[in-house]
Amino acid sequence: MSAERTFTALSLYTGAGGLDLGFEAGGFDCRAAVEIDADCVATLRANRPWPVIDRSIHEVTSAELLRIARLEPGETDVLIGGPPCQPFSKAGYWASGDARRLDDPRADTVAAFLRVLRDARPRAFLMENVAGLAFKGKDEGLRLIQSTLEAINRSCGTGYQASLLVLNAAEQGVPQARERAFLIGSRDGTLFGNIPPTHQIGAVSPQGELKLDGGKVPFLTAWDALWDLEDDDSPELALRGKWADLLPSVPEGANYLYFTDRGAGPPLFGWRRRYWNFLLKLAKDQPSWTLTAQPGPATGPFHWKNRRLSARELCRLQTMPDDYLVLGTLGSVQRQVGNAVPSALAETLALAIRERLLGDEGAAGLTATLLPQRQATIPPPEPAAAVPDKYLRLVGNHSPHPGTGKGHAALRRGSEACLVD
Repeated sequence: MSAERTFTALSLYTGAGGLDLGFEAGGFDCRAAVEIDADCVATLRANRPWPVIDRSIHEVTSAELLRIARLEPGETDVLIGGPPCQPFSKAGYWASGDARRLDDPRADTVAAFLRVLRDARPRAFLMENVAGLAFKGKDEGLRLIQSTLEAINRSCGTGYQASLLVLNAAEQGVPQARERAFLIGSRDGTLFGNIPPTHQIGAVSPQGELKLDGGKVPFLTAWDALWDLEDDDSPELALRGKWADLLPSVPEGANYLYFTDRGAGPPLFGWRRRYWNFLLKLAKDQPSWTLTAQPGPATGPFHWKNRRLSARELCRLQTMPDDYLVLGTLGSVQRQVGNAVPSALAETLALAIRERLLGDEGAAGLTATLLPQRQATIPPPEPAAAVPDKYLRLVGNHSPHPGTGKGHAALRRGSEACLVD
């Protein structure tokens, strides 16, 4: 742990602990966590001594949470959590900004987070995965949160102010391109600001030199994270299904678009007629594509060895420590890890919160310890196989996707609407 002093944290919607592991590495002690998913609870309890309350946050009073954490109101250094992705489905219950509405048992996930914020009055907070907050022209959720913070300030005498950040994990050294939104605030009104990128894609000069801006370093890659794990022949990692035999024909870093009239392979599909992750493969010399929580049999990213990623590989790409074992079937592990925050990104934010919002001068200049080590060399790409004959019958003229709202699914919905009318 990088801290001399340990700061205190309360965790809501903890999941498999990706955010908490980053705060742990950044010098915070998770004094209590709330998580209802049974697989996530098993993972948390098997790995860390954090007290885990395995019930819905709507059934857990703030007083109970503070009692288990052995903290009084106002003593917590930071409240963290990632409310699930439907936070504003019941926003009408608290749209008026009346803080009393936070006690409504029907309140949604974000309202429950703010209810604990009101009652625990932490010095700082971090809310992650707030759906819709970062979309231009769709700031209703952000305005609701801000109005509720103002109501909390009026009723509690606090000065909560928040900053919205949208960060790509790869730009902070995580070997995965993953964009996440964070709302970070402080009780005394200090604004968190932004986190500048530390990593970028390296541009090569005509002389062959790597040119980077402002002292940045090149992205860490999937090879940096997985180099010692690639020879995993576990049967559970083998691809199955209709498209399993086509994956070896996809070059590293590519997806099904390689097999369209705009790609270099035979035209088996229409341009953008499939979802992006269809037959998506990692490349050794690039950060991983974003890990998904609920993949189908042909949904990547897949390993360059033409197999699914193992549980340990998924954790490596999320920068979870190697001694942290996510429990469950491979599908459950993928769901738990795919929903997590990259732990090294969380560590970077934890250190910045210590320095900027908690007044810890010792955090200045500290960097994330959970990032993988850069490897000196990266092997060349695996050769792509020839397309098996059974797929060549698909070669032909395939129309591209016609645009948003004009695809097959949209047309079917339109037909169904006409029948209903």
